[in-house]
Amino acid sequence: MARVAVVTGGTRGIGEAISVALKKAGYKVAANYAGNDAAAQAFAQKYGIPVYKFDVSDFKQCQDAIQKIAQELGPVDIVVNNAGITRDGTLHKMTPEMWGQVVATNLGSCFNMCRCVIDGMRERSFGRIVNIGSINGQAGQYGQVNYAAAKSGIHGFTKALAQEGAAKNVTVNAIAPGYIDTDMVRAVPPQVLEKIVAKIPVGRLGRAEEIARGVLFLVADDAGFITGSTLSINGGQHMY
Repeated sequence: MARVAVVTGGTRGIGEAISVALKKAGYKVAANYAGNDAAAQAFAQKYGIPVYKFDVSDFKQCQDAIQKIAQELGPVDIVVNNAGITRDGTLHKMTPEMWGQVVATNLGSCFNMCRCVIDGMRERSFGRIVNIGSINGQAGQYGQVNYAAAKSGIHGFTKALAQEGAAKNVTVNAIAPGYIDTDMVRAVPPQVLEKIVAKIPVGRLGRAEEIARGVLFLVADDAGFITGSTLSINGGQHMY
């Protein structure tokens, strides 16, 4: 029986590529989205992947959604925590709301989603969790103390939960993408984008499908000896 995978922020950008790759690989996929109903319905019709609207920063909404997905598709064996937002600004101009929204959505969602599935994964002695971090969580970025802090937190969260899940065959890993060719990156002014690409040794932006390929590797049944790791997919821009 096909395993059920939930992808947060799974209808656009990197999340869309992950959802589609998982479906093509034979998984039952549930794609979460936050607010863009038109884009989500277009995604569902195009790929035949069911979509679920809920706020990943709200624990009760996550709890209800996981229950609904389990009822409709089956128990959740795979979670990809991909949902993320930006509220950029230098610290001296950043409001508490800008800080709180980013931390709640990008980092708090990892707790919410994992807490809602961890008991079932432990009972079934199988689970695959992949948290999408960022190169900016590893290296920092001007004007993104909130985003960098949240993404850096994901890497620590991943290592700690990996230790807790290991004995029950629940692996927890992270992927830290570099600059990927998505709508969000393409919205950057051309002159700024040129400077970004100039710092990437392979000489181009990454593709969302390249992140999805990393996810497929980490969620496989035979990937049980890989846990607590962060896979950097950034074209060589940041190595450590």
